[in-house]
This record gives sequence, C-alpha cells and structure tokens, in this order.
Amino acid sequence: MNQHRNIGPRLTKLSLAATLGMVTVLAACSDKGSVANVNQNKETPVKTASVNNAENVQPLAQELQGKPVLVDIYATWCAGCRKIKPALEAIKKDYADTANFVVLDVTDKGTTQAAQAKAKQLGLEDFFTTYKSKTATVGIIDPGTGKVLKLFQKNPNKSDYVAVLNSAIDQIQQR
Repeated sequence: MNQHRNIGPRLTKLSLAATLGMVTVLAACSDKGSVANVNQNKETPVKTASVNNAENVQPLAQELQGKPVLVDIYATWCAGCRKIKPALEAIKKDYADTANFVVLDVTDKGTTQAAQAKAKQLGLEDFFTTYKSKTATVGIIDPGTGKVLKLFQKNPNKSDYVAVLNSAIDQIQQR
C-alpha cells in the first residue's frame, strides 16, 4: 500500500521534468522572447552590428574566395532547421558551382565544438560566436570582405536566398 501512495508525487515530478524539457527544446529553437512565430514564412530580422563592426570585418579563408558563402547554423533537433532544409538543399544543388556552402552543426556539445573549429579555420569565428545559439539562421557573406550581406531566420522561401546570392555573384564577378 505504501508504494501506491508515493506514485502521485513521483508522477508529478516526472511530468514537471518532461514539461521543462519540452519547453527548453522549444525555447532553444525559437526566437528569444517570442512565444510563437506567428508568420513563419517571413524572415525574422536579425541584428548584424556585432558581426559587421569595422574591427571584425575581414576576408574569409582563401578556400572560400571568389564565391558568396551561405552559412547555415543547424541542429537536428531544431524544427526551424527542418523547415528550411528543402529550400537550402535545392539552392545547394542549383548553386553548387557558383557559391560556397558551410553548415555549422550545433546539435550537441561535440558537433558544436567541431563547428567552432571549422568556423575558426574558415574565418567565420565571429559569425559563429554571434549566431551559434540561433539555430535556423542563414547568413550570406561576401568572402572578400567578410561582410554579412543578408541574414535569414527560419525562412523557407528559396527565392529570397536566390535574390541575394545572384546579387552577390554579380558583385564578386565585377571585381
């Protein structure tokens, strides 16, 4: 009989722990301070000032030169990342020869450490430091200057990315 009396408090603790876990995952994959992304088809403005300060802007690694760089902050558990994945895969296929693609995986501690090392190697360390906690963020960067041309947040609209990539390709070819 004593075993049955303890089930209530245990069940309550388990329910609270599960709820807290779900809230944590949802909060990590959403914009700070927002309860719900009401219009997810529109991009969410993302501040770029800390990445584009004159002191931080510098060319990216030599291997990225000559083509705009699309950087994706990604995690397997992120619903926003899954939502934009089809558009990014189509763009990668269409622009395989004319753009560079970098995925910085922040799924867990191990992948985040690997992503940080990769970002450092490619000259994307400031970008990674600024946006590593904002999954489903995609930046298009000019490799010659290191300047972020455009940031997208949870944007599944392929044509938005294409417009920025085409403009960046034109600018780079004119140099």
